[in-house]
Amino acid sequence: MTGWLIVNGFLHSDKFDELTDLFLQAAVEEEITLLLKSNEKLLVDTQYQWTEKPDFVLFWDKDILLAKTLESQGMRLYNSSSAIAVCDDKRETHIALLKAGIPSPRTIIAPMTYDGIGFRSLSFLTEVEEKLSFPLIVKEAFGSFGEQVYLVENHEELISVVTNCKTTKLLFQEYIRYSRGRDVRLQVVGNKVIAAIRRYSDSDFRANITAGGKMEPYAPSAEEKALALRAAKAVGADFAGVDLLFTPQGPLVCEVNSNAHFKNLLSCTGVNTAREILRFLRRDIAEKRGDWREN
Repeated sequence: MTGWLIVNGFLHSDKFDELTDLFLQAAVEEEITLLLKSNEKLLVDTQYQWTEKPDFVLFWDKDILLAKTLESQGMRLYNSSSAIAVCDDKRETHIALLKAGIPSPRTIIAPMTYDGIGFRSLSFLTEVEEKLSFPLIVKEAFGSFGEQVYLVENHEELISVVTNCKTTKLLFQEYIRYSRGRDVRLQVVGNKVIAAIRRYSDSDFRANITAGGKMEPYAPSAEEKALALRAAKAVGADFAGVDLLFTPQGPLVCEVNSNAHFKNLLSCTGVNTAREILRFLRRDIAEKRGDWREN
């Protein structure tokens, strides 16, 4: 079995390169030929047809147009272009969760405006304040590792954050005070939760490790597992990192990450997500071909 591992050719850091190495190492162990390819080597060319196609494409990037191009030529992507797009845009994520009836924090999406125009009026923020009350959360639609997320305490701070954001693609959410500085990351692969960690911080409202949080292995409840699986299905993801918040009434889905970084999960739990993803791909492809056999 041969697959392509597609990464972004312009994004290099220890954090990203380690994940690439984990996938390549796991492929060797699973006897899968996994060819590393970067997006700048696979330009979107509307007149080009790939004649030699892999059995699968492990799309570990957010180049949506490239993903759609490969799919248009009959390649099977894990995750699909649509799943990556929905997860990448937090606004789209919450619309998908709402459609599926999945509990999540109350979310208000900023009205669309045009580049170069911006919000010429901030009157809509009055309704945001009335419906969510302070404190509330402001998020940029595109962001990772807990960055581009702001806790706003009052009207003046809200005006300042919205005015100073470099993007108008924003969403506003109720602040789940009960879950301050703590959440749970569940890693979904296929129709299974393979591992989970609890993240916590004593100094920040965010629990992200990058923001200074700590972590420990976590044994999710049946309710939490079921919710994570529903969330992954709602966005169409074959695998995802699902973040849950705590409330006295039960868990809420905070985010669904299609290309969730799993190095922390590995170091905390010993579960190798790269290996689990490749095993899932092999089984999924074999089942679709009709030649899967249980050992």
